[in-house]
Amino acid sequence: MTTVVLVDDQDLVRAGLRALLTRDESIHVVAEATDGRRGVEAARKHKPSVVLMDLRMPLMDGIEATRVIRGDEELADTHVVVLTTFDDDADIVEAIRAGAVGYLLKSTPRDELRDAVRRAGRGERLLSPEITERLMDMVAAGRAAAVPDPRLELLSSRERDVLTRIGYGDTNDEIAVALHLSPATVRTYVSRMLAKLGARDRPELVVIAHRSGLVNF
Repeated sequence: MTTVVLVDDQDLVRAGLRALLTRDESIHVVAEATDGRRGVEAARKHKPSVVLMDLRMPLMDGIEATRVIRGDEELADTHVVVLTTFDDDADIVEAIRAGAVGYLLKSTPRDELRDAVRRAGRGERLLSPEITERLMDMVAAGRAAAVPDPRLELLSSRERDVLTRIGYGDTNDEIAVALHLSPATVRTYVSRMLAKLGARDRPELVVIAHRSGLVNF
């Protein structure tokens, strides 16, 4: 069971999210909060699998609330997914730095949102396609040319293939299809790469893929 706390200052948004998520019997919304401070309190009380976090809220915004939750050792198994209407570059970067495992837009299709919540509950990293593209643009704009990364020598050829697909924004399932692997095998490769490259999360793998020249547009 994936347990969820909804944090959004708009009543209608929370009601819609609750109705959407609870159509899936494997997802249970355990609490709602109207601002970041109450969201942190709800997370500490219920220790959910996932906190679905808005960004722009009173008292404490979503980025600060994410930072507090991820800094709490008792919430080590609680994963924060930002769900917002904003795709501002600074917000994306700050949310990732604060420890969010995902950054999705409220325009995300219903089935994809439910799937994202389940995946986040398992600790998977995820970004909506629009955000992945924006992150890629930021990385591309910040480099004049590819910079060889000696850490890539630690990767097998198959791991390089997976890293390249991650750089293009593919999900684990999409990588599995493209490379004729099982999703479980892809997850294993991703875990190994995080360790070998000293990367914190999937977005950092995207950055490495771009900076090292594995991905070209």
